[in-house]
Amino acid sequence: MLFFWKQNIVEGVLAWEVSNETFLKLLGVARASQEELLEDYRDYLRIRRLELWDKDSKPALKVRQLGKSPEESFETYREYLEQRSDGTCANIMICLIHQCNYLLDQFLRTAGKQFVQNGGIREKMKQARLDYLRRNPRKLGK
Repeated sequence: MLFFWKQNIVEGVLAWEVSNETFLKLLGVARASQEELLEDYRDYLRIRRLELWDKDSKPALKVRQLGKSPEESFETYREYLEQRSDGTCANIMICLIHQCNYLLDQFLRTAGKQFVQNGGIREKMKQARLDYLRRNPRKLGK
């Protein structure tokens, strides 16, 4: 599941210049997939009667702090994931999903504002065509 939503983000960003609609759709799919994954981890904890960390708990804040490192990678979390219980690992993943959701939401808000301000590719193509026809009135009938 993780792989598929990552691919939707990559494809959406690549499509951004061509189609805002495709971009927003793919990022929306990625965002929804993350919510599904988040619920899977919550179910895992609930079914096993394991603790779900509060977002402001000491361990959750530690994970959130790790995410602020510019050199963040899997290695940043390796020791936490390899040496912790299943419940702790699930909670770490929940924290990471929340961070990713926050970043995606910020990105989508920014993209929405840019679309409103700058328009999309269809508008730009139509305007370019109209500009061309105004400069070349003989081409109108052909």
